[in-house]
Amino acid sequence: MVMENTFTKVEELANAVKDYVHNRSESVKLIVAEKSSLFIANLLAFLAILMFFTFFVGFSSLALASWLAKLIGSKSIAYLITGTLHLVTAVVIWSLRSRLIRFPIMNTMLKQFFQNDEKDQ
Repeated sequence: MVMENTFTKVEELANAVKDYVHNRSESVKLIVAEKSSLFIANLLAFLAILMFFTFFVGFSSLALASWLAKLIGSKSIAYLITGTLHLVTAVVIWSLRSRLIRFPIMNTMLKQFFQNDEKDQ
């Protein structure tokens, strides 16, 4: 009788552990799905903004080149000046890429991945 009672309690404990592991794995799956969907949504929003910014820069460059061509009187020099401005901008961004690009992206990703963890505690 005592042995049956012990086996029953061990069996209940094993079932409770099994249920806990199952619930915990489901919880982890939901957390991963939530965080990855948030990351993908932010990535798509960033890409959309990047696309519009690219169009803005492109059309602004054409407008600047046209304006400089009228001002200077030479289309080739106007496009050369506009291209040089783009080159200087690219060199500045490349030299400051860690501070301007890498760290803000890393901080944003860390905030996204750990924002709900702070609320739970």
